[in-house]
Amino acid sequence: MNVLSKIKKFPKNFLWGAASAAYQIEGAFDEDGKGPSIWDTFTKIPGKTFNGTNGDIAVDHYHRYKEDVRLMSEMGLKAYRFSIAWSRIIPDGEGTVNPEGLKFYDNLINELIKYHIEPIVTLYHWDIPQALQDKYNGWESRKTIQAFKKYCQTVFKAFGDRVKYWVTFNEQNVFTAMGYRWASHPPNVSDVKRMYAANHIVNLANAEVINLFHQMVPQGKIGPSFGYGPTYPITADPNDVLAADNADDFNNNWWLDVYCRGTYPALVMNHLKDLGIAPEVTLDDEKLLKSAKPDFLGINYYHGGTFQQNQIEHPDKTTQHEKNFSKTDPYLMQPKGTQAQTPEMAMFNNVENPYLHKTQWGWEIDSVGFRISLRRVYEKYQLPIMVTENGLGAQDKLEDNNVINDQYRIDYLQTHITEMQRALTDGVDLLGYCAWSFTDLLSWLNGYKKRYGFVYVDRDDNGPKNLTRIPKKSFYWYRDFIRRNS
Repeated sequence: MNVLSKIKKFPKNFLWGAASAAYQIEGAFDEDGKGPSIWDTFTKIPGKTFNGTNGDIAVDHYHRYKEDVRLMSEMGLKAYRFSIAWSRIIPDGEGTVNPEGLKFYDNLINELIKYHIEPIVTLYHWDIPQALQDKYNGWESRKTIQAFKKYCQTVFKAFGDRVKYWVTFNEQNVFTAMGYRWASHPPNVSDVKRMYAANHIVNLANAEVINLFHQMVPQGKIGPSFGYGPTYPITADPNDVLAADNADDFNNNWWLDVYCRGTYPALVMNHLKDLGIAPEVTLDDEKLLKSAKPDFLGINYYHGGTFQQNQIEHPDKTTQHEKNFSKTDPYLMQPKGTQAQTPEMAMFNNVENPYLHKTQWGWEIDSVGFRISLRRVYEKYQLPIMVTENGLGAQDKLEDNNVINDQYRIDYLQTHITEMQRALTDGVDLLGYCAWSFTDLLSWLNGYKKRYGFVYVDRDDNGPKNLTRIPKKSFYWYRDFIRRNS
């Protein structure tokens, strides 16, 4: 039902937070012993990012973290999700630990705790050390699993006494597809078979590290963070409903089933085997995947997708809702042209949803889909959910007297949080909500013009300017919302 007689209140210990990622905010790309990551290299390739923007300076969080944490405290944040740059801890990915790197995150964690802000640490937000990419081909080698375990063991030992919540991998579905299929992220590969092979190795690394964490930090909680979107049929035609089910298996269950059950969905695996692009899964792999039990699921929600019967079985299906592929929208997108031949073409066709409005970047706005997502994931896997990302990217304007009137962001967040509260009322076990993002930051492929933050950072695509932090209208709205807890 859409209208409930009594909306359940958020619990008093609900973690109202905001999120970030190391490469997008830290800067200091080569300071204090940090080694290069694949993003340090990729952003220097001409034409790969908007106007050649990169994270060399980003928003200089590395040098301004105390100011940023103070602003978090003024906002009343209960939690802050951030990622650790692997190459800041172990510059070559597997060798000597860099004490200066550990010191930075130790200081950041202590600063958060000082202001009673719960640190939520993401272990991997897309920035594998370049040395491991060069030496082992990164996630295409099982040797990288051991390097990742060493890095995780190092940070568990250093911070496990103070950090309760940990995220293993951020949006594995996104960084594998964009990095190994569409070549719009590093390592700049376009090979679907290699994508599935690398994805399987990441799954093994995820399982290994969850098991390691439970040994080293038994009082803590750990889980992956997944970029989820619900799948809708374009009509009530059973063939379109089947297409939407196929898309759900292909875009969501292919990862979530492995995280939560330790098995790949049969439909997709059989299809990939028929095409000769399935990953090699050994008996030992199967045992490892089934042994790892996440304590919660992180869900990143931006939008879902709409589907109709595949074009092979029904080539004359109407194209009035045809959807254009975008390499900068990683959520439930189906590529066109030669890459569309395998593996999606026989399973579904991705189309526009005529009932939804879009952002400036063409992303569908679907707040009810947020409620649907939370309910579907919780009912299927019965694990607590932490919303690890949700937000609106827009071209915010700095007006006179340092005013940023981002009412559109407030409207977006308000409608999504309302649907989240309805999901809570429906019975979904929710731990917290981390809006994306706290400050403005580098949008991976869209530079600095696409802003997500509650705090405006005075820089643009041409340079860092003075990097002044200016709270937006949404900053004060979220502050008041947190105080009310409703």
